[in-house]
Amino acid sequence: MSASTTGPARSDLVADTALALLAERGMRGLTHRAVDEAAGLPQGSTSNLARTRQALLELAVRRLADREARVLALHEMPDPRAGAGSLADALALATHRALTSNRALTLARYELALEATRRPELRAYFDATGARFRDQLAALVTGMGSTDPARHTLSLVAWADGLMFSCVAGSFGAEVPSLEEVRAGLRELLDGMLGA
Repeated sequence: MSASTTGPARSDLVADTALALLAERGMRGLTHRAVDEAAGLPQGSTSNLARTRQALLELAVRRLADREARVLALHEMPDPRAGAGSLADALALATHRALTSNRALTLARYELALEATRRPELRAYFDATGARFRDQLAALVTGMGSTDPARHTLSLVAWADGLMFSCVAGSFGAEVPSLEEVRAGLRELLDGMLGA
């Protein structure tokens, strides 16, 4: 994109660049100036769009939610009547995408999640953006006959988050499970929850 880009395209460029910097350099590497430089924008462009660090972080969280919705393919989630196998397939694909082709985005998410533990105003914003996926997952497990949808949703999200963290930033960082391995783990979890 050229430096003359304006409006939503400029906002997306700044947010995407912020996410890339978070993945590459961590929270300390995210500055307005660094975003301008990495995006090829004139100095001060990011500050004009997001005056404060909080505003820049919120912009990044908003963009993260949009991009993760595509990774998670919320529009592709199965009909609950299709059964636990279909949900395991869909969640495995989304989780595997986060571990492979969207690894940098997943790293940026963890950077933002950790920062949100120190910034209550960001925590509220971060949590609200994640509600879209959690609510849809809760509806799916409810439709599949879950006797405790809130607990089962938490368990599914925690399992996937734990796997992603371990394989992207944790002790299994050099090992990415195959799609089949992710699917098998999710199937075991779902079978235990839903008694399938």
